[in-house]
Amino acid sequence: MAVADAPHAAGGALRLWALAARPRTLPAAVAPVLVGTALAIAEDHFKALAFVAALVGSIFIQIGTNLSNDYSDARRGADTEDRLGPVRVTAGGLMPPRRVLVGTYVAFGIAVLAGLYLVAITGPELLLVGVASIAAGVLYTGGPRPYGYEGLGEVFVFLFFGVVAVVGTYYVQALELPWEAFALSVPVGLLASAILVVNNVRDADTDRRAGKRTLAVRLGRERARSLFAAMLAVSYLSVLAIPLAGGLSWWVALPLLSLPLALPLWRTVRERTDGPALNGALADMGRLLAVFSLLLAAGILLS
Repeated sequence: MAVADAPHAAGGALRLWALAARPRTLPAAVAPVLVGTALAIAEDHFKALAFVAALVGSIFIQIGTNLSNDYSDARRGADTEDRLGPVRVTAGGLMPPRRVLVGTYVAFGIAVLAGLYLVAITGPELLLVGVASIAAGVLYTGGPRPYGYEGLGEVFVFLFFGVVAVVGTYYVQALELPWEAFALSVPVGLLASAILVVNNVRDADTDRRAGKRTLAVRLGRERARSLFAAMLAVSYLSVLAIPLAGGLSWWVALPLLSLPLALPLWRTVRERTDGPALNGALADMGRLLAVFSLLLAAGILLS
């Protein structure tokens, strides 16, 4: 290869890794850390290094999960040519499977390093949380009985990118477990899970043919759409429930300002079945989670 071609090759490799990492899903990793940290700041418990370690760990668990999913789905034949979503690097022949697998190990390795720092400052009990989080990422589509193929993906996303991530981020800074942290994790977890619902509604037909029994396949597309609407509704109602229950102030209702983003998104998921529209909805769902969580974090800081 000529020296002049090297930058182009490097740029192409970076674009492939970015495609494999699925950046549209990364708000699900960032949002809970921001919300948990906002609560820590509001209660005067902020620890900068713990925040950075939690953020790095969450992002690289998400990236590792995406790479593992790319590798495992290709091996199982779930990513076929008639799939409506963006091309996957393993199934599309853009990267050798072994390279994707090595990338998975590297991503999870970075998450482990961040987690070890958090274990060092909090205690060994956090080690179990870290192991469970990485195991959940690998077993989503890997292992002998991947839970993503059994309709449990949304449940695990809610638990690990909602409850565990928000409460865990707060805990590593404050070493406390107040009910408000659990309450704040509900809308974040639901909206993160809703990203997966959109993805699975889009892929329902091809997943069914591949034997991948996601929640959208099990429920059917119409009931999955109803579930999506309910998840959006409960997310907004839950931020109203917190001040009503005597928690934070009414500033935590700031996410209601994001409703103009949610309503057209719901109409798209309800009415469209074509790949381009639902791919756009997937990106919009990530954007909604980001805006909602930023407003929620701001509301917490103003409380």
